[in-house]
Amino acid sequence: MRSGKFFGSFLIVSAGILWGLMGLFVRNLDIYGLSSMQIVAVRAFFTMLLMTAFTLFYNKKLFKIKLRDLWCFLGTGVCSIVFFNFCYFRTITLTSLSAAAVLLYTAPIMVMAMSVVLFKEKLTLRKIIAAVAAFAGCALVTGAADGTLALNGIGILTGLGSAFGYALYTIFGEYALKRGYNSITITLYTFIFASVGVITFANIPELTSKLSANPEAIGWGAVLAAVVTVLPYLIYTIGLKTVEPGKASVMASVEPVAATLVGIFVFSEPLSVTGIIGIALVIASLALLNIEPKSKETIGEKS
Repeated sequence: MRSGKFFGSFLIVSAGILWGLMGLFVRNLDIYGLSSMQIVAVRAFFTMLLMTAFTLFYNKKLFKIKLRDLWCFLGTGVCSIVFFNFCYFRTITLTSLSAAAVLLYTAPIMVMAMSVVLFKEKLTLRKIIAAVAAFAGCALVTGAADGTLALNGIGILTGLGSAFGYALYTIFGEYALKRGYNSITITLYTFIFASVGVITFANIPELTSKLSANPEAIGWGAVLAAVVTVLPYLIYTIGLKTVEPGKASVMASVEPVAATLVGIFVFSEPLSVTGIIGIALVIASLALLNIEPKSKETIGEKS
């Protein structure tokens, strides 16, 4: 059981690292004039296609879901993927990149709070310290300490909305797992619903025209879907089988660290002292979560 939890933690952290590679592909798609929501649409459409092809090849039975469970996949696809991206990109236009990032990384705290209520997950002092350390680390890594945060009322609301949407994948994904669905099924239907939901925001005729004029962008979209969407969502969902939702969400906070390292080694971006401290805090939070406690320091009740 202990080795199972360790492997689950490894999968969760690996998913966060893969999500952190997003910038490599987004920057290339941005060159072709795709808007933020159009990039989200490309990611969702190609992920849906890849997952459909893989499921057909691997096991057609994994297409089967119950109508009464559709809400789980509406939750992961529309309430999480679409709502999160819409709110996040809206926050960027209303505030600053660092402010949007700081607000987004309140998501692990939201997951932890919801997991205590919905799944009766134990809330321990160790988890609280790890969540706070991870949040502080993300804030430092994203440059929040390098200047004043450009905040306003609507921007704060949409920023917290993006965090809530981000958190909902873990919550709805946990519900789907508890209903016996395979991680492949969950990822497949997540992006089927996300593809439908994003149509409203992506200006599909314009997107089609841009892709037709730049066929190489289609290749980048396919790689974006395979490397930083299909694979991380699959292994993150598998990890949720053995890792508590609140703990998993904190572990996935390694994403901005990975993104920062990509910026340094691939795009020659500078690393500040605060960034180094932030990386250390996130790594410390991961280590803290994977240390076996000697005593029960539970704050909440166990069901």
